[in-house]
Amino acid sequence: MLIVDSVQHAKADHPGMALGMAEVGYVLYRHVMRYNPRNPKWFNRDRFVLSASHGCLLQYVCLHIAGFQSVQLGSRTPGHPENVVTDGIEVTTGPLGQGVANAVGLALAKAHLEHLQDHGGDGGGGGSFCGGGSYRSARFNKPDAILVDHRTYCIMGDGCATEGISPEAASLAAHWKLNKLTLIYDDNHNTIDGPTTLALSEDISTRFKALGWNTITVENIHSNMNSFKDALCSAFSENEKPTFIRVKTLIGKLSGKEGTSKAHHGTFDEDDMKKMRQKVNWSDRGPFHVLPMLQIQTDHGERLEEEWYSKLNYYQSKYPEESVEFKILLNGGLVPGWESSLPKWSASEPVDATRGYSEKCLNQLAKVLPGLIGGSADLATSNNAYLHDFKDFSQPNSPCGRNIRYGVREHSMAGISNGLALHGSGLIPFAATFLIFSDYMKNSIRLSALSKAGVIYIMTHDSIGLGEDGPTHQPVEQLAGLRAVPRLLVFRPADGNETAGAYKMAVANRDVPSLIALSRQKVAAHLEGTSASGVERGGYIVSDNSGNDLPEIMLIGTGSELCLCEGSAKMLRKEGRRVRVVSLVCWRLFDQQAKEYKEYVLPPRVSKRVSVEAGSPMGWREYVGGQGWVIGVEDFGASEAYLDTFKKFGFTEENVTRVTKS
Repeated sequence: MLIVDSVQHAKADHPGMALGMAEVGYVLYRHVMRYNPRNPKWFNRDRFVLSASHGCLLQYVCLHIAGFQSVQLGSRTPGHPENVVTDGIEVTTGPLGQGVANAVGLALAKAHLEHLQDHGGDGGGGGSFCGGGSYRSARFNKPDAILVDHRTYCIMGDGCATEGISPEAASLAAHWKLNKLTLIYDDNHNTIDGPTTLALSEDISTRFKALGWNTITVENIHSNMNSFKDALCSAFSENEKPTFIRVKTLIGKLSGKEGTSKAHHGTFDEDDMKKMRQKVNWSDRGPFHVLPMLQIQTDHGERLEEEWYSKLNYYQSKYPEESVEFKILLNGGLVPGWESSLPKWSASEPVDATRGYSEKCLNQLAKVLPGLIGGSADLATSNNAYLHDFKDFSQPNSPCGRNIRYGVREHSMAGISNGLALHGSGLIPFAATFLIFSDYMKNSIRLSALSKAGVIYIMTHDSIGLGEDGPTHQPVEQLAGLRAVPRLLVFRPADGNETAGAYKMAVANRDVPSLIALSRQKVAAHLEGTSASGVERGGYIVSDNSGNDLPEIMLIGTGSELCLCEGSAKMLRKEGRRVRVVSLVCWRLFDQQAKEYKEYVLPPRVSKRVSVEAGSPMGWREYVGGQGWVIGVEDFGASEAYLDTFKKFGFTEENVTRVTKS
């Protein structure tokens, strides 16, 4: 009835799923999940994700009854769950299926932190805290002190079942043996347009069984809540597979719209309200009535956390070395002085692609950041995104591994990375692929920014400069679209030192996602005038021969085209021209600078400007002004050697010089 009262009060929302899954929410929050409403961020809490996010009223009502303060009077309850708005919400969901991938990421984080390596023989006392087999030692867990011991629950609906990201993520969950993950499927046979038979005919449980999940069906939850409890008990006894629980429900339970797509969203008329109240003997109670049971749940949650901190204190005294690392992770994962691990390059060092410089940065950071973990969508050798001193994550062989093999699953890779970042354990996830495939990932990248998940996206093959693979693989409009995502930091470094600077900013900004666009073609290790520190402001002066005067013209570039700007500037300076070269490596960081700094780098009185970037010209007009010129790519690329492709589109020193002179 709280669900009904909320819909009527707001005069809008999605009551159907919430009413149909009320028993599931009640059992989870009242009898199963471990959490502390007075400290929603307690580390060892169970994690709950609502992938069927339109049913958020169910979660808000459960949080309210459980005693979470953010869903009391004057509540912060957006139309789809947002982790940065409401306490008790782990991840921001909305687009269907995202929550399934997020839940896999949360469960992956738990599995990685829990385990370290297999021990032979009696393995420290025999037995297993997972049940069966020899004892598996832990990255942090010890036989006498289990610190990482929680489960992940996720509710999905028919929409989640049909979005492609869900089976992608579910396939990986089974492959990784994430047995502490329970996915609960609201099988109500309805979507917005009508019954699911309009567009769905396969058996979803059979699909998950084929993926490698333990599958259970609950037939009659509305008449027997214990059937759902029994299903959960069965899930808890599973030692290898994640569990998929299919719960057959009635959408809009109790209402006149029960069992139909009309119950998906909308309010109820007065007659329907009256009948619903009569059905549950609620006629004599006013709106928003809550039975007095709050204190029970909050007290229980506090006891659970106190018991855990008691274990942590014992752990600190007996295992001081592991305790130090555990505390580093709980405090965000950054150790003092981590920045000094980043490489520095000189002009005399061998040339490489920026993806090569990225590889060196990534591997140096992995040595000092215990939470750095990630992988590529089957392109590790092409992206140069692999931690060479660490194993692949695998259960039971190497759960401590910090390289994740995602296979060709870009979308779920990004969604899983959001779960890793929002687990709250100091993990710093990176996800790598070609820049062109960022389109597959766009929704998850956007949610990284919305939910303040500090994922590092490593995107190589960043322009038409990748050459022979042709226009299908040559990004053009991707940078413009990604730069438009609020909060997302998009870096396009020009050399090794700018790449190091990009990593410094990406790692330091733990509540902002970053995307580093990297070249396939080789560039100088150190282009004279560039610096890692300059990246911190997003844009800076690389070179200028104007002395105390203003430059006559400014060349503004990013990435592999910055060297074209510098080469052209040298030619023009020989002719007596005053030329400034500016690196605009990260637009958003530059835009955030004080007006004085921005006008120092790009003086308003200098109206003659040329931008050079092998991508869409969209957005550049803001920096070159009405009298400036944009050298960009206004069509798809071409299947030619990269130098020929660059020449075809005007990315040569000669053409940049010609345009600048004109």
